[in-house]
Amino acid sequence: MNWKRLFSELRDWPGGPRRHARLTPELRARIQSSFDEAAGDEEHFPSTIDPRIYHVQLIRNHLGDLRGKRVLDDGCGKGRFARVLKEQEPDSEIWGLDISEEMLRFVPERIHTRAGSMTELPFEDGFFDAAYATESLEHAVEIEKAVSELCRVVKRGGRIAIIDKNAEQWGKLKTPEWEQWFTRKGLERMLRRHCRQVSSRYISYWEDVKPDGLFLAWLAVK
Repeated sequence: MNWKRLFSELRDWPGGPRRHARLTPELRARIQSSFDEAAGDEEHFPSTIDPRIYHVQLIRNHLGDLRGKRVLDDGCGKGRFARVLKEQEPDSEIWGLDISEEMLRFVPERIHTRAGSMTELPFEDGFFDAAYATESLEHAVEIEKAVSELCRVVKRGGRIAIIDKNAEQWGKLKTPEWEQWFTRKGLERMLRRHCRQVSSRYISYWEDVKPDGLFLAWLAVK
C-alpha cells in the first residue's frame, strides 16, 4: 500500500477536494439550476457588498494597479466583487464568469460577462492580467482542473487570489452535497504546479477582527 499517497488524500478530508469527484452533465445541471433559483434570493445572494470588508481590500492589494488591466472574477455570481472593483478601478477591464445566466443578469453592464464552467474557461491562454475567485472554487467539483484553468488564463507574471473556506471548519455551515472546502497546504500544492509564488493566510471579513478560522486566502503569482 502506498501510505504516503493515502495520508495525502486523508489529510484534505473532511470537506477537502475529492480526488475522484466528477462534474458530470447531470451534476452540472443541478448546480446550475440551484444557482438560477438562488438568483432571486437577494438576502442570501446579494448583488452588492460593502467595499470596506477585508476580502475586497486583500484582492485589491494583491492584484495591484489595475489601470488598463484585464481581470477575471471566476465564479462571479451577481458580480458583487466585480462591481466594487470596477468602481474603484474604472480604467480596468473586468470580466465575470458564472455557471448561472440568471446570476449574470444582475452584473452591471460595464462589466463583461460570460456563462460557463470554472473547469472549462472559455478564454485563451494568458487572456487576463489577473484573476480572483471568492467563495466560488468550493462549487467547482473538479477542483484541480478548476485551479489549472484559472492559472491557464492568466499571463505569466499575473496575480491570482482565491478566498474560500477552511476544510478544518467543515460542518460549521450547511452546504450542498457537491461543495468542498480546502486546507491551506492542499490548495497551495495545486497552485504551485502552475505558479512560481504561492502563500496563504487566515482572514476575517474585517481587518480589525481576529480570524476565526473559517476563511482562508491563497495568493499567487504565475
